[in-house]
Amino acid sequence: MIVVMKVGSPEPEVARVCEELKGWGLSPEKIVGRHKVVLGLVGETVALDPLQIQEISPWIEEVLRVEKPYKRASREYRHGEPSEVIVNTPAGPVPVGEHHAIAVVAGPCSVENEEMIVETAKRVKAAGAHFLRGGAFKPRTSPYAFQGHGESALSLLQAAKDATGLGIITELMDAADLDALAEVADVIQVGARNMQNFSLLKKVGAQDKPVLLKRGMSATIEEWLMAAEYILAAGNPNVILCERGIRTFDSKYARNTLDLAAIPVLRTLTHLPIMIDPSHGTGKWEYVPAMAKAAIAAGTDSLMIEVHPNPAKALSDGPQSLTPDRFDLLMQELAVIGKVVGRWDIQPAMATV
Repeated sequence: MIVVMKVGSPEPEVARVCEELKGWGLSPEKIVGRHKVVLGLVGETVALDPLQIQEISPWIEEVLRVEKPYKRASREYRHGEPSEVIVNTPAGPVPVGEHHAIAVVAGPCSVENEEMIVETAKRVKAAGAHFLRGGAFKPRTSPYAFQGHGESALSLLQAAKDATGLGIITELMDAADLDALAEVADVIQVGARNMQNFSLLKKVGAQDKPVLLKRGMSATIEEWLMAAEYILAAGNPNVILCERGIRTFDSKYARNTLDLAAIPVLRTLTHLPIMIDPSHGTGKWEYVPAMAKAAIAAGTDSLMIEVHPNPAKALSDGPQSLTPDRFDLLMQELAVIGKVVGRWDIQPAMATV
């Protein structure tokens, strides 16, 4: 249930309404929009009469029930207002959201060694990326495949961060590693295989670093949003949804099926920012540029693109990784579409390479 306050509602009156609602056993969450303040009511609201709440204050414009099973993630919860996630990086805050320029994440699937990760970070930074992605802990289908260097790789990510000022996005697989990972990561990634690891979702929801939640490979959109609800319900409002391709019946020509239709669907259902990962979504670098450009045209807020200095020798996901030179070219192509839709303000700094 949400309470919509009238435009210009005085802050003392908003505070008074919150206090009265707390007396009813509810937990009001204040959401400040562009023009109005909305109070999200958390608690047992089924038996409440909206008209009774309306009588609390003449400054209440309307009281609405949120019909979706995912309450906080619902766009209704913010009365149609999109949310934004502000990520604090060494180079300054980077906003991710519907009303901001597209944020670009780039880097290798796995952190292999210091020279490789620092070199890649410098190249993607020069091309205009805001964040470096790189796995310290890697979930793999085969127990014999490279699983990442683990905690030792976090220091390598820190070295790349120090060298470039890029924000760091890396995946958390085990809650036991959360504290160490959060020391380095600016955004904590929950991968596709852990999308419904509910105990892990509660853990990342109880800390304040932004969370990137990847869609499970066989998850419906509603299941994905319910997973986000776990993080939001635990207290962390900073969630970014990442579409990374889903498993369908045809895997001969592409690793997954990138569901770009999820972008307009999510826009109607949730206020949360949206990221698209065309690298995992296709599994082949040749298809990444087309899907990245299509994602911008469809309205994504962010892109995640795998880049490796030598994909042929990558320890994981080489076939879907762009070389730095190909990434440079792609960023120039993305700028054309990004500027047309008013979502691009990246200024490449190739002279610094």
